[in-house]
Amino acid sequence: MDTNMLSRRKFIFGLGSAAAVLSTVTVIPSGVLASSKTVRVGVLHSLSGTMAISEIDVRNATLLAIEEINNSGGVMGHTIRAIVEDGASNPATFAQKAEKLILRDKVATVFGGWTSASRKAMLPVFERLKNLLWYPVQFEGNECSANIIYTGAQPNQQILPALEWAFAQGYRKIFLVGSDYVFPRTANLILKRHIQSKGGTVSGEEYVPLGGTDFSSVVNKIRAAKPDIVFNTINGDSNVAFFKQMQAAGLGPKVLPVISFSIAEVEAKAIGVPLLEGSLAAWNYFMSLNNRENARFISAYRRKYGRDALITDPMAHGYINVYLWKQAVERAGSFEPDKVRKALVELPWMDSILGKIKVANNQSLYQTAYIGRLRSDGQFEIIWSSDKPIAPEPYDPLAFPGKKCVL
Repeated sequence: MDTNMLSRRKFIFGLGSAAAVLSTVTVIPSGVLASSKTVRVGVLHSLSGTMAISEIDVRNATLLAIEEINNSGGVMGHTIRAIVEDGASNPATFAQKAEKLILRDKVATVFGGWTSASRKAMLPVFERLKNLLWYPVQFEGNECSANIIYTGAQPNQQILPALEWAFAQGYRKIFLVGSDYVFPRTANLILKRHIQSKGGTVSGEEYVPLGGTDFSSVVNKIRAAKPDIVFNTINGDSNVAFFKQMQAAGLGPKVLPVISFSIAEVEAKAIGVPLLEGSLAAWNYFMSLNNRENARFISAYRRKYGRDALITDPMAHGYINVYLWKQAVERAGSFEPDKVRKALVELPWMDSILGKIKVANNQSLYQTAYIGRLRSDGQFEIIWSSDKPIAPEPYDPLAFPGKKCVL
């Protein structure tokens, strides 16, 4: 094993010898080609359509982690072979490709998805076929499946910390705008309950179809409502049209604060930094995070994808997911999905590119919340962070009282 790569793994997770194989696989499971000592994994993201602006780079970060692990000896002596598929920004396509990866390609696990619509379309496939999906993006909660590892933010790790921050700034009149699908509508349901419980006001709530570009009516309603801040759950390239039309109406980020939950460094560059400068975002990772693990990750990513390449929160989670899978496989001594997920929650606290993390019993991450303001150089200045990693809560008690995650 290359000693530099071994050292790098220690810096990423802080596990050292805990990554050692704990037992021997006696039965070759689905996903492993015994003759070549290769384990197949699926990488399933939108490489075309409205979500490609965000998902192509998550695929790239996932493939980087796979390459690094292969260069350092693989997983239990097996080389990882990635089978890459295009979900084409279509939930039905995601479900079809997930089934193809599991049944035809015999993958041991799948990394991918972005929209909640794509995840919900894939969920019954993974439950029926007893495989495991590693989902790297923030979502609306109200879901808990033994066959999904939810490493992106739960509502109490992203949207609700952002709301607490907004109230602390005196922003009490809030306009909600989003794409018309599961995540924005459920996230805004949660936000409305908490805004009302704090004595705030929802000054408007508007949705556009995913991929939509006509925001004239939405912008007019925002202008008429005169909110203190806009909470933006628009996904994909619709954000280009939204911010352009807001700017044209004299409502740019320096005039009316906008905090986004699906715009990070890559999307900011694609939309146009001058258009977004001064806008806000809430995530569990920013490229500007100052820690040794993140510096090493950025350096490795830029060596592979270009010296000016940018990195986002879902990319960071996509990268970490592959390493988490490796650690859990080696702890379990097996590639079998059920054994892997049970070993995953037994992993200790780790130093990672996000800061301190741990997988909770509900198969989600303890992680720190951050709020950043976009600078003219395309990086987010972190202006607030939670005091410590926040425990994930899939079911918000105000929006979904009495519901619990039981695996």
